[in-house]
Amino acid sequence: FVADLAPDDRCHLNGLGMVLGRPKYVTCLGATNSNEGWRNNKATGGVVIDIETDEILARGLCMPHSPRFHANRLWVLNSGEGGFGFIDMQTGQYEPVAQLPGFTRGLCFRDEFAFIGLSQVRETAIFSGIPIAEWPTEERWSGVAVVNWTTGETVGFMKFEQDVEEVFSVCSVDAEWPDLITDDESLIAQSYALPEESIPDVPGNFLPCRATTTEWSIEMA
Repeated sequence: FVADLAPDDRCHLNGLGMVLGRPKYVTCLGATNSNEGWRNNKATGGVVIDIETDEILARGLCMPHSPRFHANRLWVLNSGEGGFGFIDMQTGQYEPVAQLPGFTRGLCFRDEFAFIGLSQVRETAIFSGIPIAEWPTEERWSGVAVVNWTTGETVGFMKFEQDVEEVFSVCSVDAEWPDLITDDESLIAQSYALPEESIPDVPGNFLPCRATTTEWSIEMA
């Protein structure tokens, strides 16, 4: 539907899904051929496209993002409705799995769990006229939701209470003991990151019982 290459925003292509290491699916906010034409129908103009066949697989979505192929299903976030679901490849219909309290954007999977980014939605014309923008501000969250995609149940949630209002991408990392640095000045003043070769010189009572990475976090008592 885009007739030629031009330095403008005709369909707002915003998401790419890979299959076997190759680009396969994309999401667009509209199947339009005029600059910012997608803005005229944000609530139902979104599409999912197979870029190998140039086929539009699904229509009628509300600002979709983050197409992902997992467990033989094409998953997508119906962002403007706070939705998470999949595309029925036989009918082209979006099948909702979970409704979440924010603009859904950013998706990754780990086993039976989907990790979904949520944004509060900025008060701008870009987000006007979509269902999630009609929610009361205090009910729109920013953070990461964990959904069991086999049941649709939200089993966990990390909510940002301050400063962070938007999430654009979510990625899982192979690490058993992730560490977060806070703004606790006393904790920071007593914490040190040491290279592995220095560990033999550290008294045993200061060593954590875990940690097999190349850096150790040691809190001095």
